[in-house]
Amino acid sequence: MQKKRAKKSAYPGTEYVARSGPPGKSPAPATYEFAPIGIVRTAFAEKFGIPRQPGMVSEAKGVIELDSHPFFAIAVDKLETFSHLWIVFVFHEHGARDWKPSIRPPRLGGRKKVGVLASRSPHRPNPIGLSAVKLDRVDLSDPKKVRIHVSGVDLLDRTPILDIKPYIPFADSIPSANAGWAAEPIEKFPVEFSTRATSALERHEKRIRLSKKDDSIDLRRMIVEMLELDPRPASQKRKMPPKEADSKGLRFAFTLFDFDVKWEIRENTFAVLDLEDLVDGRPRDLAKKKS
Repeated sequence: MQKKRAKKSAYPGTEYVARSGPPGKSPAPATYEFAPIGIVRTAFAEKFGIPRQPGMVSEAKGVIELDSHPFFAIAVDKLETFSHLWIVFVFHEHGARDWKPSIRPPRLGGRKKVGVLASRSPHRPNPIGLSAVKLDRVDLSDPKKVRIHVSGVDLLDRTPILDIKPYIPFADSIPSANAGWAAEPIEKFPVEFSTRATSALERHEKRIRLSKKDDSIDLRRMIVEMLELDPRPASQKRKMPPKEADSKGLRFAFTLFDFDVKWEIRENTFAVLDLEDLVDGRPRDLAKKKS
């Protein structure tokens, strides 16, 4: 019996074989194996605080670093002529061993269930995601690595990237589309900064702009865009709603770049208290306890 040959990809190291199941039995669905073409570097070192959808935090910047293969410098030719991109990625840290047929979307307060295929949950039959982002620039200055700078990302740092496609308005934009169960507008809350947080913000922004070689980074706006949407899990929002008197004074934190953004609920307002440096990847107070 003639063996089935692997179909070769133009990108060496990524090949797939269509598998049809054992002889004499009903053929199983074909399976395919793909290797990531790179990763994306973002400010989000943990899942808490990551925007729920792309474009919701316009200041959330990312850099897609493609694998060091000479084909990629050619593969991105004319990519910069587009304003936006589709990113196909893997939910590599979704934490579940198997997929779930139904989930409780945060948008519905974590109370109601919908089918997983009627959602954007990472707990899917195939943990693959799709995000539309703004293309800022394509960097070919390093002959060994192509870097694609984007903004409006909703991705964990080091997320594996499977593919990139240009966003084409005449084909991808559907003005008459409806949003189904996600049609309700998202409530936003005012955000304020303490004197201490403002001082720390200026220091971190100057340092990050220098290290990223990007003077357009607006750290204050980024934090405001993240916090005004209330980034807490649905269970916390339900038990501790911002408008309730019992929620006043409750404190939370999320990691951004290499510091923790510490904030609290005030009267229908979120107040940023401090931007605290991490020590060896841990908050300063936890690092002290450990030592």
